[in-house]
Amino acid sequence: MKYDFTTRITRKGTGSSKWEAMYRKKVDVSPQTVPLSVADMEFPIQPEIVRGLKDFLDRSVLGYAVTTPAYLQPVINWMKRRHDWEVREEWMIQTPGVISALYNGVTAYTEKGDGVIIMPPVYYPFTTAVIENDRELVRVPLVQDGMAYTIDYPALEEKARKARNKLLIFCSPHNPVGRVWTREELLRVAEICLRNDVLVMSDEIHFDILLPGVTHTVYAALSEEAAQNSVVCTAPSKTFNLAGMQLSNIIVPNRELRDKLQAQVSKSAFHNPGVLGLKTCEIAYTQGEEWLDEVLQVIAVNYRLLKDFMAKNLPMIRVFPLEGTYLVWMDFRALALDYKALERFMIHDAELFLDEGALFGAEGRGFERINIACPSAVLEEALERLLMALKRRNLVCL
Repeated sequence: MKYDFTTRITRKGTGSSKWEAMYRKKVDVSPQTVPLSVADMEFPIQPEIVRGLKDFLDRSVLGYAVTTPAYLQPVINWMKRRHDWEVREEWMIQTPGVISALYNGVTAYTEKGDGVIIMPPVYYPFTTAVIENDRELVRVPLVQDGMAYTIDYPALEEKARKARNKLLIFCSPHNPVGRVWTREELLRVAEICLRNDVLVMSDEIHFDILLPGVTHTVYAALSEEAAQNSVVCTAPSKTFNLAGMQLSNIIVPNRELRDKLQAQVSKSAFHNPGVLGLKTCEIAYTQGEEWLDEVLQVIAVNYRLLKDFMAKNLPMIRVFPLEGTYLVWMDFRALALDYKALERFMIHDAELFLDEGALFGAEGRGFERINIACPSAVLEEALERLLMALKRRNLVCL
């Protein structure tokens, strides 16, 4: 490979949120341990981004910034090239992140007491965006059928029919279960939401991270009707590991919806994106494609490594199919530990720092989400620690 995906990075003392969280949970953690929790890759920064930013800093002033065609056109080109989605400059709103957009969207498109639909187990800021804005959380849990998760369409229809339920926050690809919804599945969601006048905010932040043979359909690309009833949340942050640059592109084809969101974003006192965030996104979308293609290969290799290790050594732990994202959903309920005991075991026995399934809703209790965007050697070490810890606790046969 052209790029480095094997170097082990130590982020202690750098202010990394996932690493600092690990040290808070276990102060005497081994120096070799790498947290595999938050969706934040453990790879060196793409070198083109490093060089591009250095060059930019050598010739620029870090003042207030606005978007220009030099920024917007690469975003448009990326959406067309990677997703066959035609986007216009005027459709875009920049926010400090997708979570910020979700909070602002809930406020812009609903009133206090209105219902907002989510599909748990799901990314936990969906829940907080609803509850912390004094809206009613309306849950339509995904249906687990063996090793597959599907959408409960009858339940979605039932909730969508209620006039007070105004908004669906939709996760596509789905975090944490790893599904990439098919076009047919998305069309059924769109039909229900259009028929019942439910607006869709589609969080597609992981839409560039796809396993081989998997195709993602942007929600707004389904039809003109779906486009006019949707807000699509995108960012370079998961694709290129740029969350710290605090920049997302929220794409809203419907002018009325766009104006409402922009007004709310302005009320939140966010008026100008950061100049370095804009430049980093521009560099990533113009020079990052080869790096991304290699990242996808590494993720596919690590997923096979994880599946094969579990099948050979811990077949009672179920590894769900991964179609998109670099976050693998695993079912540990066969260990017969309650979810709190499972968390303690992970931290103190296995020294594994994952995202506990309970974070994603009650449906996730007994599950774990592991981030496999790391050097393969790091993942292998983590799995070996898990196996040894289970043997020490007599939770697996020697």
